[in-house]
Amino acid sequence: MARAIMLQGTGSDVGKTVLVAGLCRLAANRGLTVRPFKPQNMSNNAAVADDGGEIGRAQWLQSLAARTPSSVHMNPVLLKPQSENGSQIIVQGKVFGQAKGRDYQRLKPQLLGAVLESFEKVAAGADLVIVEGAGSPAEINLRAGDIANMGFATRAGVPVVLVGDIDRGGVIASLVGTHAILDDGDRAMIAGYIINKFRGDVSLFEDGIRAIEGFTGWPCFGVVPWLSGAARLPAEDSVVLERLARRGAGALKIAVPVLPRIANFDDLDPLRAEPDVELVFVRSGERIPGDASLVVLPGSKSTISDLADFRAEGWDRDLQAHVRRGGRVIGICGGYQMLGRTVHDPLGIEGGTFEAPGLGLLDIETEMAPEKTVRNSQAYSTEYDDAPLAGYQIHLGITRGPDCDRPSAIIDGVPDGALSANGRIMGTYLHGLFGSDAYRTRLLQSFGLSGKRRNYRESVEQALDDVAEELERHLDPRWLAGLLG
Repeated sequence: MARAIMLQGTGSDVGKTVLVAGLCRLAANRGLTVRPFKPQNMSNNAAVADDGGEIGRAQWLQSLAARTPSSVHMNPVLLKPQSENGSQIIVQGKVFGQAKGRDYQRLKPQLLGAVLESFEKVAAGADLVIVEGAGSPAEINLRAGDIANMGFATRAGVPVVLVGDIDRGGVIASLVGTHAILDDGDRAMIAGYIINKFRGDVSLFEDGIRAIEGFTGWPCFGVVPWLSGAARLPAEDSVVLERLARRGAGALKIAVPVLPRIANFDDLDPLRAEPDVELVFVRSGERIPGDASLVVLPGSKSTISDLADFRAEGWDRDLQAHVRRGGRVIGICGGYQMLGRTVHDPLGIEGGTFEAPGLGLLDIETEMAPEKTVRNSQAYSTEYDDAPLAGYQIHLGITRGPDCDRPSAIIDGVPDGALSANGRIMGTYLHGLFGSDAYRTRLLQSFGLSGKRRNYRESVEQALDDVAEELERHLDPRWLAGLLG
């Protein structure tokens, strides 16, 4: 069995995903066969693994960092929230069912077998497996039947490194408190801890390290600063959208309404990275800016529910005004479905509403169907001189209508999407559209932006290398030698 280590956090969003990615790249750069693993993830940012099926986008990124093909076994349980208290459950890449929170707690013990099976498959032939926990082991109210943190670590015999986020404050209390409330068996799994997101002079925290060791006996494996490369990596969770500041004025303003069930919002990252683009995430209670040249409707885990929220925000009126002013609109996946005349859900797949009027900007209709399309795809744009595209599809529903006679792309040899007669409204099922450098260049040129565009994939690769280098500088070299030796 491969060596393995598991990073768990004192809370959510402490930076585990980036640390795992950085360690994977560091190990890969040293010639190790390293693979990421996350027993359970909750995210609507999904990817299609190289062996087919859905995994969390973060595990796809971590596999990229590890320079190894992605697999559904790297994230055997994926929860995709589609209501306030219910999620779709993906097990080993395929839809397993749906459950509300309390029902899922009863279901978890049944999924442990799949988690352990996947871990064995990931570990087979690897030198090292770096495991990411979810949430926090301090959530002892969820310990019974746990498969995401200590429940997995104890069953698989994987030692744990606890990650504390000093930027949010109270890091000493969070680490010491976690030690205090874990039972003896879980506490014994923790080998040490890492302080993450530190700002300033590290020497000022030396007393803090001594205090934590005095209370817990755990060694500190390093104090990691804010990682400059992390901001250039795709984010896992939509919570990050709440922190993205509105950047200074760019030559082109692009507005993105942030819907409650937004999915695969990392589609926007290549645009956000462009220096002459101002990407504005429009949050609840805000208006779609009148000076935006382009509005992008991103993916949604629940198209009909998000349509209702879109109207409740008054964004339908804002969008109509935008179009009257000559503005352009791009809808991706669920956003594409919203642009049509009607969304039908005769089987109630998304919930209790069986039909909803769309925004009426494309002459199309969508009918939800139980079979889910999940695949990586090669494509080309019909708008921009057959510019090559590469991405993936994850969607329910079949879309038809007169505007589909003007497809926006040809995906795997099949027409996809739709264009309005005037060419200003476009929809597609292809995620990763803006990641195509050729397409992004032509799109921005159509708005009058010239200049050479960066290779987005290369910029992500460089960011991973930068994170790995920073971790090598700031983590305890003796611990790294033991982990990577």
